[in-house]
Amino acid sequence: MIVITAPTGNIGRQLLPLLLDATPAHGEQLRVVVRDPARLPADVRGRVEVVTGSHGDAATVGRAFAGADAVFWLVPPDASTTPEEAYSGFTRPAARAFAEHGVGRVVGVSALGRGTPQAARAGLVTASLAMDDLIAGSGVAYRALANPSFFENLLEEAGSIREDGVFTDTAAADHRAPMVAVADIAATAAGLLLDRSWTGVDSVPVLGPQDLSPDDLARIMSEELGRPVRYRRQPLDELRSTMLGFGLDAAFVEAMVDMKRAKDESLDTGATRPPHTGPTPATTFARWCAETLKPAVLGAPDVQTAPTAPAALETVDAD
Repeated sequence: MIVITAPTGNIGRQLLPLLLDATPAHGEQLRVVVRDPARLPADVRGRVEVVTGSHGDAATVGRAFAGADAVFWLVPPDASTTPEEAYSGFTRPAARAFAEHGVGRVVGVSALGRGTPQAARAGLVTASLAMDDLIAGSGVAYRALANPSFFENLLEEAGSIREDGVFTDTAAADHRAPMVAVADIAATAAGLLLDRSWTGVDSVPVLGPQDLSPDDLARIMSEELGRPVRYRRQPLDELRSTMLGFGLDAAFVEAMVDMKRAKDESLDTGATRPPHTGPTPATTFARWCAETLKPAVLGAPDVQTAPTAPAALETVDAD
């Protein structure tokens, strides 16, 4: 039995079809934990067991993890509380349930940076790494998917790119760092969840095929969209003010700023890019632009353009 948390989020909704396609050959059953089962596609509901509730709730994970061999763990964003509560606080009931129900393997969504000088002061990344330690301490075999920024974060900028030809971030224009498509994270997670051979605790970097700078992104977007796109660097103080303007928890906002500062100081650039072993090639930024960003910019004028706290967090996903 494989249990998937956050099955309707950006990663979960791409992970589920991969597992559904593969599980007949592997003889695995699937169970999902979801607050609102109506958000699951109709063709999925009849093929999985559904546990309704929040996977931050002890009673819910107690039901969900009974008889489970493997769990996909993803903490949904909660910018109304402190980073420690948003990550480790949310995860503590699950960590107890992993041990109580003898769950063998857990694959979790986390962040790059472990072992770097910046990791201790990287805000949301620091909180995510502490969550990894909590899960590992439960006794399960654990693989933390160590992710950089997602291509999908640029969907926040679709309106600005459409109207003004501009996208915004905090990094220096020539600062190259890894970026990854959500589809590649889902594919990596599926491979690990279906593989019963691994043991112990480790991180698995999911880095995308190449490091990219904001200037690289602007050039590729211009080519794929057929219109000029330029980059604007946002000061961290401006980012802080914007997020506070949304009424977010001040400690959470500061942790987001600390994360951005650490990324600007090369938090994500120390990991070695492992050989790609998936069934399809890793997603290039040009391909992602053509398949995902271009329709959002050119074909959907009603797409959300205002930044939102969850969308701004590279290390988390929606529930």
